[in-house]
Amino acid sequence: MTGWILFSVGAAAAALGFLTVFRAPEWVDWRLAVLVGQYGYMIAVIPLAAGLLALFLPGCRGAPAVAAFASGMAGFALLFQPCVQAWFIGRRLPGQLERQFGRAGIPGRAFEFAGLFRGPPKSAPRSTWAYSGALQLDFYPAIGRTPAPCVIVIHGGGWDDGDRGQIPQLNDWLARGGYAVAAISYRLAPGSVWPAQRDDVAAAIAFVKAHAAQWGVDPSRLAILGRSAGGQIAEASAYALRDPAVRAVIALYAPADMRFAYAFSREDDVIRSPSLLRKYLGGTPEEAGAAYDSASGILLVGPSAPPTLQVHGTIDTLVWHRQSERLAARLTSAGVPNLLLSLPWATHALEFNLSGPSGQLTRFAIGWLLAARFR
Repeated sequence: MTGWILFSVGAAAAALGFLTVFRAPEWVDWRLAVLVGQYGYMIAVIPLAAGLLALFLPGCRGAPAVAAFASGMAGFALLFQPCVQAWFIGRRLPGQLERQFGRAGIPGRAFEFAGLFRGPPKSAPRSTWAYSGALQLDFYPAIGRTPAPCVIVIHGGGWDDGDRGQIPQLNDWLARGGYAVAAISYRLAPGSVWPAQRDDVAAAIAFVKAHAAQWGVDPSRLAILGRSAGGQIAEASAYALRDPAVRAVIALYAPADMRFAYAFSREDDVIRSPSLLRKYLGGTPEEAGAAYDSASGILLVGPSAPPTLQVHGTIDTLVWHRQSERLAARLTSAGVPNLLLSLPWATHALEFNLSGPSGQLTRFAIGWLLAARFR
């Protein structure tokens, strides 16, 4: 009986581990895949212990013991394999970043097993400001550097939800690394349709520049970082506004082609994408074609576009990885320095755990790009 209980533990862990290999089916909450991809290495000790116990417990013999050991090792391997993949990707990543963005002098390695159990960065000071009507931003001053480059952070949430308080630990890390941060709110759909959000980004940029001296910010050295829906806004805004002060774009798991997104979405998918796109852009592609085009970063790329870093999980259930692949190809053909960091085990919100395999690689890539652009 003990052997079969241990087998069940290993089998359950292996089932979870498959969420780091295959895209989660529609009936599985995508947040479970985020949890497994971000923290699977911690969960992995459970099937490992179950498998080893099956070998040494006196009452565990025969087929149940063999099955329990096999399932435990399978569960451990599947849950821990993102760390192994991250190690291999991390070995190549500095060279890839240097070829695209130049030297940065970033200390340490892109991924370290010892870093898996480090805590989040300490909270950094911040203040809240109204920058455009009722819209607010949270400003994090750069710690130990002035005047400092500033990263404008745009939250995700599917254009109709979310807030600027998302994943604040990334803002803390940036501030403690010598970069000021302005995490902004923007008008949400369906109350406001595109290009209202691009106008909000432009207003935020103007506000940061106007307060640069007060905040200790260099107004000529800005970057825009967005995640998911915010990544789309970041790309489309940066490429369209063509502000020379914006020297880098960072898009995390973002859609870059809105017509493409509409064509390959279904009303019964996880976020009811077609309905969401109609609310955000004011109709179907036939009804609001100009909005679809001006919201598509892939159509706005030109030789003067800022260097761009994309980070995307290949098994993302909410935004197809092909979106980032196509933008990377367009940027390359236009001669724009860019890198797509593809993470085979990752889905949405991949940077939530900054110490996890996705978080470490994402931090390293962002740090490299910013250091190279703001030398």
